[in-house]
Amino acid sequence: MAAPSAGLPPAMKAQFLDAFNTPYTLRSVGLPKITSPQDVLIKVEAVGYCHTDAVVAAGAMPENLVTFPHIGGHEFAGTIAAIPPNALPPAKNGFKVGDRVGVVGRAYHPCGECGECMAPEDEQSDPQGYSIYCPTGGNSGITMDGGFGEYAVVDARQLVHMPAEISAVETAPLMCAGLTIYAALKRCGLQPGQSVGIMGCGGGLGHLGLQFADKMGYKVVGVDTVDRALELARSLGTNARIIDARVEKDASSIAQGINSTRETDGGSKPRPPSERGLDAVIILPEAQAAFDYGMQLLRNRGRCVVVSFPTRGFNVSGNDLVFRDIEVVGTLLGSIKLAREMMAFCAKYGVKAVTKMFTLEGLNELVEESQRGAGGKLVLDLSLKK
Repeated sequence: MAAPSAGLPPAMKAQFLDAFNTPYTLRSVGLPKITSPQDVLIKVEAVGYCHTDAVVAAGAMPENLVTFPHIGGHEFAGTIAAIPPNALPPAKNGFKVGDRVGVVGRAYHPCGECGECMAPEDEQSDPQGYSIYCPTGGNSGITMDGGFGEYAVVDARQLVHMPAEISAVETAPLMCAGLTIYAALKRCGLQPGQSVGIMGCGGGLGHLGLQFADKMGYKVVGVDTVDRALELARSLGTNARIIDARVEKDASSIAQGINSTRETDGGSKPRPPSERGLDAVIILPEAQAAFDYGMQLLRNRGRCVVVSFPTRGFNVSGNDLVFRDIEVVGTLLGSIKLAREMMAFCAKYGVKAVTKMFTLEGLNELVEESQRGAGGKLVLDLSLKK
């Protein structure tokens, strides 16, 4: 079933990856076709560049996930350009042509039948019958073409409305980086007044996490080792304590100064050493040193939430698990329900990524900037012309 053609151009420009570890190539191609009543066509207005995009381009994803030629980009935003006449809910009931939307790259056409898809719905999960954890679901920009082009076909169940207060350039980084760190903070299971540490606080996810955590009412500690990232983290105006781990090397000593007292009827009294430290910590870097530093910042019975997935994994101390009762959990991209909640949160509190914009033609320049360790988020703004 072809996408409706009224008012649409016959072709578009897109950046193609033709082989692993090669530059992107810009060329014209026909508009992608709608082939399912669950799909809609998006006119892409902005697309963020994510670490996973670099992993895909380097061939470091599992075999056979990527086929060439490939259009990457899994966190993007734009306007609905076409909906098929036989659209199924939620495409038919929830969206219309002209709606401003953000696109969460997972999950494209999940099976709807497996244990993940049919798991009971809870406060943070996807609707029953749809799950980002479905093992057969596709991923925009990874297993299928994504947002590094002027148009993209997406599963309507991947979409969230953009609040009027938030632009496409501001929305795009939220669709992966923002949602991932927002979900990680939810996974910490904290109440306002409790404490959380963010390892890698000046990166794309980390600097958003500092803002989210601060507005959620948590006591926040941010840790990084890169000058530009630390500078960015300190510039955000949050109440977070920012630590340069190259200078403050003894995380255990730092932990002893966190939650060091307990409020009592008569004031406060010192906590025992085993109760001092952060209530939770989020691990964003892939370095073992970052993982170890975060674990040392935790109090006994704290929670370590792992977001990164290094090829060789992390070494976890049995002493931390057994004698300190530390809980280590992982988290993936948040649900569509969380994405809607996050968008409302951003609109209310003004949480935004610090961005640097590039044209669609400048994607390879963006990649070079990313490799230099830029803090914040790098975004293709398709309204810009080279």
